[in-house]
Amino acid sequence: MTTTAPEHFDAIAGEYAASEVHAHSPTIRRLHELLGPKPPDSVCDVACGPGHLALSFAGRASRIVGVDAAPNMLRQFARLAQERGVKVETVHADVGSMPLPPNSFDVVVSRLAPHHFPDAANAVREMARLAKPGGCVAVIDLEGDENPALDDLNHRIEVLHDPSHVRSYTAAHWREFFELNGLTIEALETRQTELPGGLTIRRWCEIGSTAPEAQKKIRALLAAAPREYLVGLGIQFANGEFSIPVRTLIILGHKK
Repeated sequence: MTTTAPEHFDAIAGEYAASEVHAHSPTIRRLHELLGPKPPDSVCDVACGPGHLALSFAGRASRIVGVDAAPNMLRQFARLAQERGVKVETVHADVGSMPLPPNSFDVVVSRLAPHHFPDAANAVREMARLAKPGGCVAVIDLEGDENPALDDLNHRIEVLHDPSHVRSYTAAHWREFFELNGLTIEALETRQTELPGGLTIRRWCEIGSTAPEAQKKIRALLAAAPREYLVGLGIQFANGEFSIPVRTLIILGHKK
């Protein structure tokens, strides 16, 4: 029986709550820089997971809402918020149809989740619907590669790592998604990394609860790949183990 994405993330919610990749990242800091010094009054984190991005707005936004299809992720979000004394709201819903009124939030964000969405363009449409006129929508997510050969290798290891992975989209894809949904792009920064220095395949698979056989296949694919492919994807080999940069992009758009 195939496990759905919400079921998969329900099972590993604790790992994501403790994950160094998800909890701390230069891209979270960079997003706040791009948003500017004026604090938003309301923030919605779409497919929030344990809410690390949402909670980065604590002390700035008076309303913080997290939406996720996995109940255990929402429980982790509520737990972390309670531990930090932050008031939050949780909404159990799929990104394709969120039961929230339009024009509700100053900032609508999603981080390290859209590569799981079955329809990323529709998800951006929903995020844009939730943003207030003059508000903004931002995405931080795994970045696809413009080189088809590199993109194919990257996609194969991502699917082995997590079968719920749909696609890592390129900057061109994200630009199209935003512009089609009436968002004016203010920033689009590529070649970001979620963990300077990289993350070993062992730890990456531990966070994602990757099956042992799939881990072997990932290492075999990387060992057989041309060196220029690994260099192009920022994958390194040291001390008998491969490491990946968890390469991402940031896109920020304003709603007219």
